[in-house]
Amino acid sequence: MFAVVETGGKQYKVKEQDVIKVELLKAGIGEKVLLKSLATFNNDGSGSFSASSGSVSAEVVAHCRSDKIIVFKKRRRKNYRRKNGHRQNMTVLRVVEVR
Repeated sequence: MFAVVETGGKQYKVKEQDVIKVELLKAGIGEKVLLKSLATFNNDGSGSFSASSGSVSAEVVAHCRSDKIIVFKKRRRKNYRRKNGHRQNMTVLRVVEVR
């Protein structure tokens, strides 16, 4: 059984024992979090698309930061160049149960 969950404005397709990286959640390491399920499916592909159809229980494994991305802005012929880096804070989750 797998589900489509939404957290941090993004959607993830998960099944039990999957490990996913999501936007930072305010939960400590080892805590359980409940994710809203948009759709749940059986292994044969049949399922329901109701938001109240199920939920996904996950455990916080770690907090980390994503890879650095480079933000470069330039205006041609104006001697305007700006280079910044950004690393997003992430939470690593392990899916415990899909209901």
